[in-house]
Amino acid sequence: MVETFHEHDVTVGDGTLAVPGTLTLPDGAGPWPGVVLLSGGGPFDRDETSGPNKPFKDIAWGLARRGVAVLRFDKVTFAHPQNPVATMTEEYVPHAVAAVTLLQDQPGVDPARVFVLGHSMGGKVAPRVAAAEPSVAGLVIMAGDTQPMQHAAIRVIGHLASLDPSPAAQAAVEQITRQAAVVDGPGLTPETPAEDLPFGLPASYWLDLRAYDPVAEASALDVPMLILQGGRDYQMTIADDLAGWEAGLGHRANVTIRVYEAADHLFFAGDGPSTPADYLKAQHVDPAVISDVADWLITR
Repeated sequence: MVETFHEHDVTVGDGTLAVPGTLTLPDGAGPWPGVVLLSGGGPFDRDETSGPNKPFKDIAWGLARRGVAVLRFDKVTFAHPQNPVATMTEEYVPHAVAAVTLLQDQPGVDPARVFVLGHSMGGKVAPRVAAAEPSVAGLVIMAGDTQPMQHAAIRVIGHLASLDPSPAAQAAVEQITRQAAVVDGPGLTPETPAEDLPFGLPASYWLDLRAYDPVAEASALDVPMLILQGGRDYQMTIADDLAGWEAGLGHRANVTIRVYEAADHLFFAGDGPSTPADYLKAQHVDPAVISDVADWLITR
């Protein structure tokens, strides 16, 4: 284990959609394994900032202290909000591939041992990144969703409505149910108006998602994977999402699946049902989770 690390800013990608990022490198000569972090759905910064919390900063610093080089970067939707992306693939894959290449080129990093760690939607898309960049050494998937996003949206918004019943909450459930039906229906085309679809995302985004099966994509990869799930996570759940990874990959010797019963979606440890208010309390990613990820990366 190393006790110290250093950081410096980098640029990921080229041209007008390049984004800023941070390299966190262990002190010493290496060679170190490396990992690129991919945050969840939405315009997240490089720390995946949620209220007062910075889970990706926790992970980067924790892994670097254990001898893992880490690259995290602002999502294109955060750095360039005026340039909306058309698909999940466009939102993630080009910058993720560029980040892998950049990390492989760093002095002290073993280019044959650069991994991708994705959280939430970043976990969902991680197999597509590895398919696009065959040099990726393996995947860490944290709370990655396998249920179609439009179905998960109905479940999550329904759960939130049950916590705070009101006419507005019920209206939100009814709206998302109507919009999800459009995504599922045969009439979805590139011309379908975004206002008829969940979260105002364009039809191109939903068509891309509808054609993507993360478990099937992962099953086609011959790389080791570590799949982590929080027992208290109401956004991505054991029953609705982890079950998909288990069914498709649980039989493989190079796939490790772990459940942290006390963890919520951000892998904060706690008690009782998880709620959105939990994310507004200053917390840190469970050190046991970071330690397990570090051990797995270092021993590949």
